[in-house]
Amino acid sequence: MHRHFSFHYPRHNYSLQLNLEFFIARRLLGKQKNTKSFSRPIITIAVIGISLGLAVMILSVAIVTGFKNEIRNKVIGFGSHIQIVNFDSNVSFETSPVTFDPTLTDKISAISGIKHMQVFATKPGIIKTDDDIQGIVLKGVGKDFNWSFFENSILEGQTFGASLTDSILTNSVVISKEISSLLRLRLDDEFAMYFVQDPPRMRRFKVSGIYETGLGELDKLFILCDLRHIQRLNQWEPDQISGYEIQIDNFKNIDRLTSEIFDLVGYGFSEDTWLRIISISDKYPQFFDWLGLLDMNVWIILALMLIVAGFNMVSGLLIIILERTNMIGILKALGIDNFSLRRVFLYLAAFLIGKGLLWGNILGTGIGVLQHYTGLLRLDQTTYFIDAVPVNLNLLHIILLNAGTMILTVCMLIIPSYVISKISPDKTIRFD
Repeated sequence: MHRHFSFHYPRHNYSLQLNLEFFIARRLLGKQKNTKSFSRPIITIAVIGISLGLAVMILSVAIVTGFKNEIRNKVIGFGSHIQIVNFDSNVSFETSPVTFDPTLTDKISAISGIKHMQVFATKPGIIKTDDDIQGIVLKGVGKDFNWSFFENSILEGQTFGASLTDSILTNSVVISKEISSLLRLRLDDEFAMYFVQDPPRMRRFKVSGIYETGLGELDKLFILCDLRHIQRLNQWEPDQISGYEIQIDNFKNIDRLTSEIFDLVGYGFSEDTWLRIISISDKYPQFFDWLGLLDMNVWIILALMLIVAGFNMVSGLLIIILERTNMIGILKALGIDNFSLRRVFLYLAAFLIGKGLLWGNILGTGIGVLQHYTGLLRLDQTTYFIDAVPVNLNLLHIILLNAGTMILTVCMLIIPSYVISKISPDKTIRFD
């Protein structure tokens, strides 16, 4: 008696089906590693392509976000995240005064997300030495000023924060390397600064520190001094200032916090002063519009890398299917349907993609960490505003890149896997 055996499993037993497909895919993967097949070098190239693609994507996102963070933090260092000024003040640095209001500062400081609040004043002037002349902006700061940004940028000397007292008016100033080079001023040099007003005035200052941020446009503009110099030059009262600078915890919340401060302050907090709230992105739109354009470059790189990785795996999968035609015919004869066979090869492709992602992570993060701690890749600071390629390795970005690459690449393989349904068992069992 002859018995016919065919391999069937219940369609409702999803766990058994999944385990079988997964098992076959793993066995195929093992054979792929241990035998010399026609498809092996092609699959290796496809895996290398995915590895290099992911590494490029990780580094692209890390470098662009790092660059944006560096430039943004430098611009914020000059003007904080949010400013409150007199509504009559225009785009010039000759400002109308605001009367300091401790009630206002207490209410704003109580808002969640506000890190620090300080007063400031600005006044344009002209520095004249024996041989040179240069227009600059004098920025006056008080005892509440956060010096961390400029302390990290100091090249020579020191800031004058320690000498700011209620009783002594200090003539010390901090200038940039740009101004130092233009006017040939050195540490401890004294110079005269002239102010165009009625009547014209002059003040003498002494260089206590020289800083460099790399933002040439702002470096050659600002000199830091005691705020009381500006109050006296403008004949303001001791409690009159140009405005308030507000630093926040997270730049992502700047729009929300700007709106909350506006809701609190409105256009006028006191009867005699109308106030205006302006964010740093509105104050210096040229920097932030430029940084926004960098995002488009990243999306183009990500799209190109995903397309290349996807086509590499499509070609690799088709070659594997072609090489395993005989096996596919036998499995069909045993009763395994097209859907299950497609899943076998999609599992196999997912294993190979995962291997590529693993090496891509190692390569991308390894290069990123090396650059972050060594700064091997240097930049021309006059062109790029920073002296080394910045790297911002964010775990969430890496996870999203891995997940996106895996999902999109596997999805691209679904259509090519339909080739399996065209394979006929009776014609392929003897296929060689």
